Amino acid sequence: MAPAEQATIQVEVVYCPAPGVADAVALSLPAGSTLADALQRSGLCQRHALPAEGLRLGVWGKLKDASQPLRERDRVEVYRPLQVDPKEARRQRYASHRAKYPGR
Repeated sequence: MAPAEQATIQVEVVYCPAPGVADAVALSLPAGSTLADALQRSGLCQRHALPAEGLRLGVWGKLKDASQPLRERDRVEVYRPLQVDPKEARRQRYASHRAKYPGR
C-alpha cells in the first residue's frame, strides 16, 4: 500500500435510538483515531441529544474504552442504557404467563 492510502481509515459509527431503528454514519478518519474521535466526527451526539461523556461504546459488539484506537473497517457502536432490568422483565413475563394459564 502507498503511504497516502494508509493515512486514512474507513469506519462506521452506529446508534439505535429505538428498537428497529438505526442511524449509521460512514467516516474517513486519520489513522490512529480513537472511538471518541469517531463519535465526535459522526455528529450522532448532537443529532440525538446524547451526552458527550459517559456513553458506553463498543467495536463489533465488544465494549471498549473511548480511547481505543480504531482500525480499518471498524464498526463503532453507541449503546443505549437498558430501560428495564432483564431479570425484572423475565419475572414480569412469567407472572403474566401464570395469570393466563393458572393450571400449568
